[in-house]
Amino acid sequence: MSGIIDHLVYATDDLERTVAALGDLLGVTPTPGGQHLGKGTRNELVALGDGAYLEIVGPDREQRHHEGPMPFDIHLLEGERLVAWCAHPDSPLDHVVRVLAASDADPGPISDMWRARPDGVLLSWRLTFPRLDHWIGPMPFLIDWLDSEHPTVSLDQPVVLRSLHLHSHEANHLSRSVAIVGEDARISIEKGEPALIATLDTPRGEVVLRG
Repeated sequence: MSGIIDHLVYATDDLERTVAALGDLLGVTPTPGGQHLGKGTRNELVALGDGAYLEIVGPDREQRHHEGPMPFDIHLLEGERLVAWCAHPDSPLDHVVRVLAASDADPGPISDMWRARPDGVLLSWRLTFPRLDHWIGPMPFLIDWLDSEHPTVSLDQPVVLRSLHLHSHEANHLSRSVAIVGEDARISIEKGEPALIATLDTPRGEVVLRG
């Protein structure tokens, strides 16, 4: 992997609708990822090159009786948008979380997560679970895939992430925090209204996803 970007999160209130529309926009067929049992969601994936991928995540019809919050506030979402990005730190996750907390950029506690792929393979990882305040959006949440096979290993890569622009009212603080996590030439940071802007090269030409 050539940078810290692990994946981008594109959340939707209707996974089937968004997978069809986004697949047409990108000129690719997203690959089913799996269910997040107990969370009420499932995902589909598109590889973005250099060990990164796009996660399209929304309500799981097989968990239609799920009650309570869903990741990324999907239970409150209307439509779809780019909501977050995930980074895999250059250093051990526990160490990076401690350094971030000491610099007033606490990503929250580390949680154990898992999901089953459609082929039955169980993926397990550790995650700084996305916060519902300033950590969602231009600030990344963090992941350690442990011994699990990274999702991109089994994905084709017709789409390439060219850039990820991060806008924040506290651009200097964001820059320092991202630097603690590691380096990635695809990332740029500017002062402004909080926003995520991902530019992709696809079989259909350039596509920009925003959040």
